Amino acid sequence: MNRPDLIRFPLLALLSIGAVPLAAQTTPPAVAPTLAPSPQTPPTVQPLPAPPPPVPIPALSPAQEGWANDWLRGGAAQGLMARQKAGAALKGDALVDALLDRARALGTGRVDTADFLEVWALRPAAVDPRPALAKAVSEDRLQVWASGLTPPWAGYDTLRKGLAKYEAIRDKGGWPTLTAGSAPDVVRARIALEDPAVTRDEPLVDLIQRAQRRYGLEPTGQLGARTLEALNVGVDDRIAAIMANMERWRWMPRSLPVNRVQVNIAAAVLTVFEGDQPVTSMRAVTGSPTNQTPMLSSSIHSIVVNPPWNVPMSIANRELFPKGRAALARQGYKIIKTPEGGERIVQPAGPGSALGRLKFDFNNPFAVYLHDTPSRGKFSSYDRLASHGCIRLEKPVALAERMVAADPTLNGQIQTLIDEGKTQRVSLPQQVAVYLLYWTAFASNNGTVSFRADPYGWDKLLAQKIEASSRRVDPTAAPTPTIASKD
Repeated sequence: MNRPDLIRFPLLALLSIGAVPLAAQTTPPAVAPTLAPSPQTPPTVQPLPAPPPPVPIPALSPAQEGWANDWLRGGAAQGLMARQKAGAALKGDALVDALLDRARALGTGRVDTADFLEVWALRPAAVDPRPALAKAVSEDRLQVWASGLTPPWAGYDTLRKGLAKYEAIRDKGGWPTLTAGSAPDVVRARIALEDPAVTRDEPLVDLIQRAQRRYGLEPTGQLGARTLEALNVGVDDRIAAIMANMERWRWMPRSLPVNRVQVNIAAAVLTVFEGDQPVTSMRAVTGSPTNQTPMLSSSIHSIVVNPPWNVPMSIANRELFPKGRAALARQGYKIIKTPEGGERIVQPAGPGSALGRLKFDFNNPFAVYLHDTPSRGKFSSYDRLASHGCIRLEKPVALAERMVAADPTLNGQIQTLIDEGKTQRVSLPQQVAVYLLYWTAFASNNGTVSFRADPYGWDKLLAQKIEASSRRVDPTAAPTPTIASKD
């Protein structure tokens, strides 16, 4: 079969990929040094051009000042702080500074990227709000300007509605703590606070199952320990989780490729979007709390069929070398010398390879990727955060077939290539955008919020960072009595 876009690599060539240090792969060709300039003719240093002056912002009219102060008081409704305090109306430069700060917070997030964790590699693009604010003031269109600052995604807007709902629950005193012996009417009333679909006549087991699905738990219909734990998470903690996820939405670009793959790390689910609509999803296994999968965006450029596994040195040193050479040989691993005189471990391709039969490659600094796995049992579990950071896929062949469908020489041929048993790299007819995201709260159109556990503790940390930043720069922010904690 003629497959011009199929690039085949011999097995030894692919095995050797991991032996080349990253620096050697990325270092540009050596350039012959040039002679230093003569001392008598020092090089001319061109001064850097002066940065342009900041765009001047016209003075706001009294009516504009009144509207702007009212708008600033709505920061809590956008999840920018847990509570706000009453304060005197701002004027002049103080008001302009507050408007610019709020615009940055809504446009790119309250937390400065300098305060991000390294694994929060999904970074918002920097935005200068001054020109747009100046134009809005001069044209008396502040309200239109403000409405365009928030993320344009339904995921953000539904969380905003959910935030208002949970703040109303908080302001009415929250919810009671349930036990295994709580009366059915008490359980029903507790679940109804979050779920507007609860009715008086609905069987208790049905509404418990619905709550369990919202929390990502096995829908047993019983008030087990994990269900009680989820129901007893404090309302302030739920608010903090919603705020953290709204902040992550502010990090997202304002437009997304209509065809893309998204992985929810916290929920361990992969979703395929075509034409900007979700068309299929599958279970995944994502990084354990000690081997966190990073948040990032990239593009899948190729698929390796029957891939060998070049074991990362961190895993090799921690988990494999301690077993001894004889044990590794019995398990099919190979120990290979590196050009630097060291050793590394490779697991050849085959049915027992940790990468299974397919590996989806995309550029990123963390060396993570999507891949198949011979260990299928985890996909039936509701606890699927167990990998070393890469993403294992429930249905990798189906995903690969979607990605190559536009190439008539590859369409429908993925299983055939697998059955050939050869290690080969398939270049995609078109690269596919991939987003690894961390959503622990997401809402339906009516504001009903589903939650997932915070396995990495990122919600708690981000809530603290949001509060600290709000108190530092926002004149309407007030410290919350309790910083949300999932501990």
